[in-house]
Amino acid sequence: MIYLTGDMHGDPTRLEDRAVKRLRRGDTLIVCGDFGFLWDGSSEEEKQLRRIARRRCRILFVEGCHDNLTLLARYPLVDFCGGRAHQIADNLYHLMRGEVFSIEGHTFFAFGGGESLDHDIREEGRTWWAEEMPTDEELERGRRNLAAHDNRVEFIVSHEAPASVANFIRMDGDTINRLNTYFDAVTREVSYNRWYFGCYHLDRAITPTHIACFREVQPLR
Repeated sequence: MIYLTGDMHGDPTRLEDRAVKRLRRGDTLIVCGDFGFLWDGSSEEEKQLRRIARRRCRILFVEGCHDNLTLLARYPLVDFCGGRAHQIADNLYHLMRGEVFSIEGHTFFAFGGGESLDHDIREEGRTWWAEEMPTDEELERGRRNLAAHDNRVEFIVSHEAPASVANFIRMDGDTINRLNTYFDAVTREVSYNRWYFGCYHLDRAITPTHIACFREVQPLR
């Protein structure tokens, strides 16, 4: 069974939530950005990753604005469920941008990344990474991979949302970025059932097909 949740920000209590602890071997939990358990490379963080590695369920995540992209890049890049991923542990994978995965018989388009609205008060390379926003090459790779699947997937998982959805949530067109705009094109060009995203710290269906994830652990539907 596949479940989804939103930004964890490296908070260990999120992994002790009753809904998470109920997950069993063969279950999959997908985190829609800001996983946060790869942040400072500290010994305590390494201990936490080892605890995660002992869990029975599989945990997958796309990155958001609070994941250390330098640390992530050090992990081996592997073929995983038909796409590319960084393998952090036997049961923990970072899903690369623009990849299509077949997970428990369902197809997913994954595209992490996002924009830190407070990057001007963060320290580059320690609390903010310019790579949080995708390159032209990554955007194009996503287009190619979708085209290779006839622009049809069952589900999309991201941190940010399409511009049309972001505008509805924030009521502020000034915060729209190139990733939001790219996702708007995806909504027009790609056939999909539902889109899950975690940026806005909401547990709510914004539209029948666009689902905001945060603290709740939602079954895939």
